[in-house]
Amino acid sequence: MDPRYSRAASIWHLLDIIFICISISFMILETDPSVGQYFVYGSTDHDPFMVGNISINNIIFGLNSLVIMFFTADIMVRFLTWPSFVTFWKNIFNILDILSIVPFYISVIAHTMHPEEGEEGGVHSEEGVKQKYFILKMCRIFRIVRVFKFVKHSKDLIVIVKVLLSSRKELGLLVILLGISTITFGSIMFYIEHETNEVMFDSIMSGCWWALVTITTLGYGDIHPKTVGGKIVGAVLLTSGWCS
Repeated sequence: MDPRYSRAASIWHLLDIIFICISISFMILETDPSVGQYFVYGSTDHDPFMVGNISINNIIFGLNSLVIMFFTADIMVRFLTWPSFVTFWKNIFNILDILSIVPFYISVIAHTMHPEEGEEGGVHSEEGVKQKYFILKMCRIFRIVRVFKFVKHSKDLIVIVKVLLSSRKELGLLVILLGISTITFGSIMFYIEHETNEVMFDSIMSGCWWALVTITTLGYGDIHPKTVGGKIVGAVLLTSGWCS
């Protein structure tokens, strides 16, 4: 929706930005140990804050639900008014918006199917707990796409995205060359360093990790060569990274 189209469109555009900020703030705050407990729906443990008979956990859940309902309504309106069903699914922003709300519904279903207390005397089902933990972990990972919702509100960012998409062949070639160099130098470094530096270069995977952070000139320093041959190879790889 173009915010210049009407006053209603401008208000909707502003609400979308506000709700995006709230959603991202919740995603960040719930990982903080000091406040994360208040983002667990239905839990009143360690909750000294009450508004009437409602815990702050349920208030935050209600606000989060309101945000998701707004995003859902926005997607539904776009879906119903989009010129073509096929082109709707070809738009990357529509896909990102859908991926940003699906984790909420999945997490609610997971909480419903596997509540905190088991059906038999409050005993937890170990398999159910594992499934719930895995589902919630995947949901939290996919919620990161909410950050990309900001892109559709900036024409400059959209231009950058289009430039990257138009250069996908060249970027793909760059990734392939990077992968070949990483595997090649990682393997060489493993065979050179393994006998004298077994702790750091315990496998070719470790060598590939070293090669990747070296050729990209990051140089974390967690893995480094100790032999003369390894240092020579490292110098060649680092110089190649600078030149590229």
